[in-house]
Amino acid sequence: MSEELTEQELHNLAMNIVGKNLEALGYEFMGVNSKLKKDPQFVALKDKILHFVIVRAVHYPKDANVYDPVFMQTIKEHAQKFEAKTYYAGVGLGHGGDYALPVLKDEDYTMVYNGLQEIL
Repeated sequence: MSEELTEQELHNLAMNIVGKNLEALGYEFMGVNSKLKKDPQFVALKDKILHFVIVRAVHYPKDANVYDPVFMQTIKEHAQKFEAKTYYAGVGLGHGGDYALPVLKDEDYTMVYNGLQEIL
């Protein structure tokens, strides 16, 4: 029987999804941090503007698009010191056969990712 992915493994999966999206959009990575509870996950450059990206792996029934506004405001204030824009990237992850079930090692998964949300 397959075992569930750990929180760190889910976080890494979410970071891979967001990282590939950032690359496709033309972002240049200045820094990447994949440790849990270390923010931001990506510091990237695009069009000569610095961007801070917070990545979160989210489990059903939580909505991947919903973030903690107080926490994100703290990150935004930090980013402003570097004249950087701030983004949230939530990735909903579930089992390939049933989104409500956990992701298992070596099995298909389902994802809900709607791209970057700028924190204004």
